[in-house]
Amino acid sequence: MKPVQVATSADPLSLAAFDQIIDVRSPGEFALDHLPGAVNLPVLDDQQRAEVGTIYVQDSRLRANRIGAAHVARNIAGHLESSLADRPEGFRPLIYCWRGGQRSQSMATILSRIGWTTTVLDGGYRTYRRWVQARLYEGRCDLDLVLLDGDTGTGKTAILQGLASRGVQTLDLEALAHHRGSLFGALAGQDQPDQKLFESRLVAALDAFDPTLPIVVEAESSKIGNRVLPPVLWTAMTGAPRLEVTVPRPERARYLVETYGDITSQREALLAILERLPIHQSLRRLSAWQDMVEQGQFVDLADALMAAHYDRAYARERRKSGQATLATIALDRLDCGSIDHAVAQISAILSDRTRP
Repeated sequence: MKPVQVATSADPLSLAAFDQIIDVRSPGEFALDHLPGAVNLPVLDDQQRAEVGTIYVQDSRLRANRIGAAHVARNIAGHLESSLADRPEGFRPLIYCWRGGQRSQSMATILSRIGWTTTVLDGGYRTYRRWVQARLYEGRCDLDLVLLDGDTGTGKTAILQGLASRGVQTLDLEALAHHRGSLFGALAGQDQPDQKLFESRLVAALDAFDPTLPIVVEAESSKIGNRVLPPVLWTAMTGAPRLEVTVPRPERARYLVETYGDITSQREALLAILERLPIHQSLRRLSAWQDMVEQGQFVDLADALMAAHYDRAYARERRKSGQATLATIALDRLDCGSIDHAVAQISAILSDRTRP
């Protein structure tokens, strides 16, 4: 039997030394957040964990430990016969649970007896979480961020994707947050990740960038749906220069309806959101918007919402920011050719920016 080793750091360089990172917490705990690249091999599932906890509190500590140990033994055996069945002799796993306690030690003891060099993360998930918080709440962002700015419906997401396909470094915050931004973003059909998981994905994305090259990120507010941008990133974004995309409002309205047709198909949700818009609106105007929904006049609705709210909100934010504008990319249309043209223009601007 090899002795179980202990790791004290959860930074990417330290984690790279292991063949596999194994999270032995329950699936529910894993879903909320986990170390990047970790696989979930629970020693207790959600139901078993709740069962053992209830017995421990309401009945007997001894009985809870006995039942829990039986569950753990069966679950570890199942993992050895399935997920871990093909691991070679030199396999080097890192194991963690919530605090680096009984659950991770149980798995580590069995794996080390097999002959694998097994390591437990001291402090478990909480050690990793403290590292993430230090990065995003206490440090600073030294990356060269460039904001992709523009009013609602200017094709920023498509442009960001086009830049990424050309090899330009991009940070897609809406993709990480599973939200399109604004009240209408929640209709995308995906639940947002927990704030902790959002931050884990964000740290992993930031660590993957080359700090010597610019990173294009869409100009967002400090919240994307219910997910909050951590202060280290938000501070860097508020000081970053902007690339502004402009498109005539009628074309933006057409593009929004064409691109986000799933929103227009959710009539009841759309009507409810209209009533929650954070603007002062008369009953006449709200009634007019509701009539547009009922009559399927979604292009007119998009145009009216931008005129009454979204364009004004974006203009206020730009006035307050005082950030430098590197260039303005003016588009008359939002078709594939125009978006490709914008991507080419921005790529050239960024290329000039990186030259000595």
